[in-house]
Amino acid sequence: MRPLRCGERTQGIPLGLLAFWVTAARCLQSQGVSLYIPQSAINATVQQDILLSVNYICHGVPTIEWKYTPNWGVQRIVEWKPGTPANVSQSHRERVCTFDNGSIQLFRVDVKDSGYYIITVTEHPGSSQSGTILLHVSEIRYEDLHFVAVFFALLAAVAVVLISLMWVCNQCAYKFQRKRRYKLKESTTEEIEMKDVEC
Repeated sequence: MRPLRCGERTQGIPLGLLAFWVTAARCLQSQGVSLYIPQSAINATVQQDILLSVNYICHGVPTIEWKYTPNWGVQRIVEWKPGTPANVSQSHRERVCTFDNGSIQLFRVDVKDSGYYIITVTEHPGSSQSGTILLHVSEIRYEDLHFVAVFFALLAAVAVVLISLMWVCNQCAYKFQRKRRYKLKESTTEEIEMKDVEC
């Protein structure tokens, strides 16, 4: 198979699109809901905005509900039907944005937002699909930054010591060479004087 040139198109169907069509066809055949979660675990840092991305396929207009399970129980975040206003819980007002494909965006996450986020897409009673995303939010550790700063300061100090030692060694070598040249010059002058005296 030869490589494609710029501007040339392939004759085949992209694999991702084919998988999407197969999933859609299965969903339409079974009259059920199909849910796709591209990333089931997300790591974030404090004050970051994160997207809990999902995609669903169904025949009708579903009801989408997101719940959050911290260590102490289950808490509802938001519920809505695509194209209608979302019913956001009091705890997440001003912090959640909904999308018609079922995804939500959380603004300014904190460590307490870590946990499992459960989405349930319900088309009609008895026809629903659920999925889970694990979110881990960590703090920026200033101790780590302190360690890095101390490490670089230590490296700089070692570099200064090594450069100083190299300078001292260079000066010693220069003085040694000067003395040797001087002694060599003296011995040469003595030899010349001795030759003159012998003559």
